[in-house]
Amino acid sequence: MRVLVVAAPLPGHLAPLLPFAHALWDSGHEVLLATGGEALPPGGTGPLPWIDVARNVRVGRLAARSLVTHPVAARAELAGRGGDSGVRSLFGPVNEELTDALVTVAEQWRPDVVLYEPLAVAGALAAARHDVPAVLHETALYDGLALARALVDTRPLRRALVRHRVAAVPAPAIALTIAPASLVGARDALPVRPVHDAGPAAGGLPAWLRAPSERPRVLVLRGGGPVRGDLQASAVRAAAELDCEVVLVRPPGRLARRRGRVRSVGRVPLAEVLPHCAAVLHDASAHRVLAALAAGIPQLALPGPGDRRRNADLVEARGGGIGGGVTTDALRRLVHDGELAAASREVRSEITAMPPPQARVDLITALA
Repeated sequence: MRVLVVAAPLPGHLAPLLPFAHALWDSGHEVLLATGGEALPPGGTGPLPWIDVARNVRVGRLAARSLVTHPVAARAELAGRGGDSGVRSLFGPVNEELTDALVTVAEQWRPDVVLYEPLAVAGALAAARHDVPAVLHETALYDGLALARALVDTRPLRRALVRHRVAAVPAPAIALTIAPASLVGARDALPVRPVHDAGPAAGGLPAWLRAPSERPRVLVLRGGGPVRGDLQASAVRAAAELDCEVVLVRPPGRLARRRGRVRSVGRVPLAEVLPHCAAVLHDASAHRVLAALAAGIPQLALPGPGDRRRNADLVEARGGGIGGGVTTDALRRLVHDGELAAASREVRSEITAMPPPQARVDLITALA
């Protein structure tokens, strides 16, 4: 069986699909990754072949155009309050530009199934053009089916439908969700366990990070976008009065030189390092929220652009962490509040009970 796996050409969009792609590959099926731009992970995709379907896609140009033509939606998106309006204004044009290449790839490679993520709904359009079943695989905490429907309803996707003589994009044959139900509520999708690849880390974890800490160990990840350096600097200041060990991951030089109870480390695999920590601070991106929950430790998710404010709110509502600013009181709660720790462990058990990607492979092969 041949499976075409489609992701938008941006960081973080392909990585959540890779565990399922590897499960298909390990089961003896042919897999082709269709993406481009910055979507490819730093460590590559292992044995999985890929094709660049985004050579003509200029996401920065499209984002700038969206900012000019939809300023209110763009400002709301930057504040994390855009809902699906910001997604529609950016990813509608992105998907229109992906469509021509994907239709051609599907025609030439002839997949039996197309697996796509919600913000790469052009994959579903290409599948419909060639009468191939499509499977939607969520990559974040938003409702994937709702996001895909919102994109199909944009003017750019309607133009693409007309251009390729597709009457409509049908609902996926199967929808897969990586979000625990207790975090996001029930969904019309089959659960599949979110798997966090080890990722590139030279030499693995250092010995001191694998060893137990005398004090509660708080991991502080490097922030993305506008909170890239501020998150770690704020954590160092907030922890000054606390008896804990602060570990900064890939900090800027001025912070990397700190000594005492502040330590630094390079790129580390989250799935390996989080079990050695009492808590983690991060920028509220979906894969970091899920990684912390899978490890069963409390987290501080700093609200930010796009879906990050909503992710932070979900964490706080579930009781597995704090969705707010970095303060001394917040850090004290993270390492000493037993209710936060208990709720985190509950979600860890829930994630562990979700079927792994390998257990869902037969459902996909049955579509061919």
